[in-house]
Amino acid sequence: MPDIATEVRRRRTFAIISHPDAGKTTLTEKLLLFSGAIQIAGSVKARKAARHATSDWMEIEKQRGISVASSVMQMEYRGCVINLLDTPGHQDFSEDTYRVLTAVDAALMVIDAANGVEPQTRRLLQVCRARNTPILTFVNKMDREVQEPLALMDEIERELGMSVVPFTWPVGMGKRFHGVMDLREERMRVFTPGEDRHHDADEILQGLDNPAYAERFGAEWTHAAHDIELVRTAAPSFDESQFLAGHQTPMFFGSAINNFGVKEVLDALVDLAPPPSARTAMQREVKPDEPKFSGVVFKIQANMDPAHRDRIAFVRVASGHFERGMRLKVVRSGKELRPNTVVSFLSQRRELLDEAFAGDIIGIPNHGVLQLGDTLTEGEALQYTGLPFFAPEMFRSVEVADPLRTKQLKAGLTQLGEEGAIQVFRPVAGSVLLLGAVGQLQFEVVAHRLEHEYGCKARITPSRFQIARWVTADDPKELQRFIDGNAHRVAYDAVDAPTLLVEYAPELRAIEGNWPKIRFHTMREHAGLVFHKAGG
Repeated sequence: MPDIATEVRRRRTFAIISHPDAGKTTLTEKLLLFSGAIQIAGSVKARKAARHATSDWMEIEKQRGISVASSVMQMEYRGCVINLLDTPGHQDFSEDTYRVLTAVDAALMVIDAANGVEPQTRRLLQVCRARNTPILTFVNKMDREVQEPLALMDEIERELGMSVVPFTWPVGMGKRFHGVMDLREERMRVFTPGEDRHHDADEILQGLDNPAYAERFGAEWTHAAHDIELVRTAAPSFDESQFLAGHQTPMFFGSAINNFGVKEVLDALVDLAPPPSARTAMQREVKPDEPKFSGVVFKIQANMDPAHRDRIAFVRVASGHFERGMRLKVVRSGKELRPNTVVSFLSQRRELLDEAFAGDIIGIPNHGVLQLGDTLTEGEALQYTGLPFFAPEMFRSVEVADPLRTKQLKAGLTQLGEEGAIQVFRPVAGSVLLLGAVGQLQFEVVAHRLEHEYGCKARITPSRFQIARWVTADDPKELQRFIDGNAHRVAYDAVDAPTLLVEYAPELRAIEGNWPKIRFHTMREHAGLVFHKAGG
């Protein structure tokens, strides 16, 4: 029997977050490369090439070169088991990213050195800050003409409200980028443009005051030496408790596409990122090294294997020791599962998994038994909280172009709705289904997936609705009266939570005034168990 506490201490589970195009998926590839998990990296941008980034598997991602769904990868490095979650950078998919951030213990923030802190980075940071998630920062693309490192450092501190501790510092940029100085080890890794394959032939120069720097790197070294002197005296020293509370971020510089600065980040993840900690359920606090298994479904992905029409539930193990074939209870429904084909991921390469521990992400193939937010246990009635759904900001009506494909449309939308890719609403009155999304791109992806994965062309047309609020009441009869009285503007979502849909804000205010016993919510947590008031 493995020692659970020892296995938990070996785990590091983190998400990579960034604004689109900061180089996040490229960095993900290179972390896999440096850990030895893959031998050759595929460029995300080389769309015509046969090789695509390991973490981008969906057809539309291959065509567009963007990450739409969050990917999960596991690798071993320096005796640690690293679970890495690559999130969609595009803001239209922020809900998926938000849910992924509930399943990790740390985040790696990628910043484009030319653009600095961008809007999506800010939004994701707010999520991390709300959860006190520790954050490491990687400033990417130093091989281009970019902002001054001191200006970037100042911007991150100002914009994100956290102090920055540089662990490495760049010497030059763009065509005159010479490498990075490791401020803790006092040695410089000299930059050479990289390749797809990883090799350990980087040149290392020792010492902070090595005369070779000035001889080889001239004015760039003089400039960098001045900056280094400044940050060593002015920047705060690294404080582990401040980092773990999400108030301080270690900062690294590099160029992921050139394999440069990646190893330092990988080492820092092992050295600094925390192992899994206790997680809060509605009933009690659950410690990761408890003997009994528990876990929570934070993501569902349909058709990862189009040949099998499967649905994979991604489960974050919260406690205990998972073994293949063990009996598990779905707390919401009381149903029992005995998963025998549980998988771990190296993106689309799956491996059958025999066991897992707190911090690991496991994939359970199922046909609709599991929903987003479900808690799995060995029998105890636990419900983990914190998996959010947000009221959509855009609405479309959806009909099938060929009436004979209606069944496929309904099946496709049911599965995509359970996956959280889009919110699907069934109006109380009327047969036309409604789609709700945060951004336009979600509708495009759904139309593409309905056609290519479910074989039905959908007609997606504008809807008059613009605002949605989930509705609850202490008295079920009062809630039913409200639904009956507003049948023309109430719909049910994927978990049958009633939702009010309106065209304008004044209309919503009037309804709220007329129905004082009804509560209106902008956010719901899984299965309607926890709703948040419209203001919050």
